[in-house]
Amino acid sequence: MIALRIAISLAALAVPSFLVGHWVSAAEDRLEQLETNPGEQAQVAVAAQADEGYCNAGLRQVLRRVLASCGLAGGDTRGCQPIDAKNVATMEGEDFNALFLPLVDRASIVQFGKGDAVLDERDLALLDAAFADQRGASYFLVVARASPEGSLEANSALSQDRAEAVMEHLRQNFQDPDLDKEVGLLWLGEEFAQLDQSFCSWNRSGGADECEPEHINRSAFVAWIDCRL
Repeated sequence: MIALRIAISLAALAVPSFLVGHWVSAAEDRLEQLETNPGEQAQVAVAAQADEGYCNAGLRQVLRRVLASCGLAGGDTRGCQPIDAKNVATMEGEDFNALFLPLVDRASIVQFGKGDAVLDERDLALLDAAFADQRGASYFLVVARASPEGSLEANSALSQDRAEAVMEHLRQNFQDPDLDKEVGLLWLGEEFAQLDQSFCSWNRSGGADECEPEHINRSAFVAWIDCRL
């Protein structure tokens, strides 16, 4: 009986020790995995709570890469230029544009004048209305473009100026402390994802006589997007 009691006591002590060791080992494995793959941790940190019907797999992929590569996941960059955008999208321009077709009732197109990045009164009104219409979404995507006139370098700089003009106005007008965590910027120049005239029917700041391809691509596409990443 004494030997049996000793055996039971040893077993009772061994079980908690085994469980604690197992839990510690599992925790160490999880920590090592997060340190080895920090992108997984960042992805969880920025995951949206909602998942709207327009959130197809391609849009999720682009949004996730914008968050990781263009400044919204704690990085030092604020936006992606054309060569980066191609890597972010990893698809042809037409396919990239098609991702946003389900957002026709959610997005707006802010049109600029030829060769400038100045927001006029119609642009400002449209941008303010688009940003105010958050509906609980987590990310505001700004995709700026330029029409093909001029050099590639000039149009790349021009589309960047247009994206930054949108961002600067949002900073000044909304005083949102979370802005840097919400707004993702892509500037595409003339090299990637040019819009066609099918986008003329979208909510935009240009007039009826300003919807030739060269007009529609002097623009910034803006939209609140909420996708579970």
